[in-house]
Amino acid sequence: MLTATAYDTHVEQLFSRVRQLHSMLVAAGIPYRIVGGVAVYFHVFAREPLQARTTADIDAAIDRRHLDAVIEVARRAGWIYKHVAGVDMLADAENPKARSAVHLVFLREKVRPDYIEAVPASPPDTTQEGILIAPVADLVRMKLTSYRLKDKVHMQDLDAVGLITAEIEAQLPVTLQQRLAEVRAAE
Repeated sequence: MLTATAYDTHVEQLFSRVRQLHSMLVAAGIPYRIVGGVAVYFHVFAREPLQARTTADIDAAIDRRHLDAVIEVARRAGWIYKHVAGVDMLADAENPKARSAVHLVFLREKVRPDYIEAVPASPPDTTQEGILIAPVADLVRMKLTSYRLKDKVHMQDLDAVGLITAEIEAQLPVTLQQRLAEVRAAE
């Protein structure tokens, strides 16, 4: 049976993992930013806490040239590096399931070869706790590029609280503007 306690436990584990990642990368001087659903959560929560919804995993963007240093710092913290099915990830050595892992993507590189755009590398925003997160404009580009159902829902969440501004929309290439229009039309 699913309980509120189980949900609370998942959320705490997710954000504990984010804080651990932040601490070890900052201590090592490795730039990063949280991207994906967790970054969307932070942005939406800051604007309208009751509209924020959690996600199952954590995605972080780093520069590929820092990958070896990230792997070493993670190893010292009790995490392991895995490359599975084309995905780079850091997992807890004691519980290495992919769903509990931190998935790594690389700044200025496409996550998949067929994607329209590479992962943007704008300077990150900072949460009240000091966690570095991708700015909304970067998240919009990433979500519209991957364009899965959960990405569309994340776009709806950002839009519902007014985070997708006319300025952000105007900076999108035509293909991504069309996708944003499709998301809005489906609401």
